[in-house]
Amino acid sequence: MTRLLVIETSPRGDDSVSRQMMRRFVRQWQDSHPGAAVTIRDLTETTLPFVTGPWLQAYFTPPEHQSEAMRNELRLSDELVDELLSADHIAIATPVYNYNVPAALKAWIDHIVRKGKTLGFDGAGLVTNRRATVLLASGGVYTPDSPMRHMDIAQQYLRLVLGVIGITDVTVVSGGGAKAVDMRQDTMDGFLNRLEPHIALAAAS
Repeated sequence: MTRLLVIETSPRGDDSVSRQMMRRFVRQWQDSHPGAAVTIRDLTETTLPFVTGPWLQAYFTPPEHQSEAMRNELRLSDELVDELLSADHIAIATPVYNYNVPAALKAWIDHIVRKGKTLGFDGAGLVTNRRATVLLASGGVYTPDSPMRHMDIAQQYLRLVLGVIGITDVTVVSGGGAKAVDMRQDTMDGFLNRLEPHIALAAAS
C-alpha cells in the first residue's frame, strides 16, 4: 500500500495558506492514489522538545548500552523516524518565518536525522526511493527574476536536509506573496487557484 506522510507546521488553522495548500494537495493525491494511506503529523499538536544534553547522551550511546531513561529520551524521535520510514511520499506544508522554517519544523528535522536510522554512519542517506513535496507559503516572492531570490533560504534548507537523508526527488510548490491574503488584497481561494496547476502536478506523481 502506498503511504503518504503529511507534516503540518502552521499554528494558524484555517487561516493558514500552507495548510490550505496541503488540503488541496492531499485531496488530489488521494484521487491519484486510490486506496492509499495518509498519516498526518501536526507539529502544532505534538510537543517536540528541542535537542537537550540528555537527548544527545542517549543519541550517542549504542542501543545495547542505553538505559531505560535514555530509551525514553528517544522514544518520540523513534516514533517520528518510524513514520518517515513507513512513507513512500512525504509532504511538508510550512510557512516561512524570517526567511526560514518555523522552530517546530526545525525540531522535527533534528529528531528525524538519526545516524544509523535515516543517515548512515558513512554519511550516506538511508531514506531512498521516496518522493517529497514541499508546500511553502511566504510573504516574499522568490521567483528566479525576483531581487529576493537569494533569500529563499527555507526552500534551500529543506532540499538540503531531505537530500542528506536520501530524498533527492523533491518537488517544491512556492506560494510566494501569501501576505496578500492576510492583508485582504487577495482571497484565499483566488491565491490557491493560481497555485492549483502546480499542486495538481505534484499530487499526480
